[in-house]
Parts: sequence; C-alpha cells; structure tokens
Amino acid sequence: MRFLIVRTDIRAAADADLAAAFAGGGRLRDEQTTPEPRRQTLHAEDREAALTLARALAAVGAVRSGRQRVKVLPINDPPGR
Repeated sequence: MRFLIVRTDIRAAADADLAAAFAGGGRLRDEQTTPEPRRQTLHAEDREAALTLARALAAVGAVRSGRQRVKVLPINDPPGR
C-alpha cells in the first residue's frame, strides 16, 4: 500500500467557534469540506518509509512549535495494480 505524507498549516480557531462546535456537538474542523492548506507533500511505497518521512518532517520548527502538523494518509492502489 502506498502512503501520502502531508505537512499542513493549522488553522486557528476563535473561542466563540470552539464553544459553538462543542455546544452543538459538531466539528470545529472538517477536512473533507475545508482542508488545511498544504505546505509539503511526499509519497512513500510502504508504511515504514512513510513513518520515517513523517518523523523527519516532524523535526521542522513550525511543526514542533504547533503551527503545522504532519499527516500520514493511506492511498488505495488503483485496480489492476
């Protein structure tokens, strides 16, 4: 299975938005409708390689300070592969 490694910016949330999402039982952030802005993307052919790349990206100062995050997403192979 292939993997996509993504480094994204974290969107700040206002206190009012946080309180409204918590009170209404909804989500504050919904990646399917409004994904976070991407900073960097990488591909890996297996899980071990993907996690190694993610650890390397996690060493970036903006990730360590909490302004960005690293995500590892599995990619389904197309049929016939």
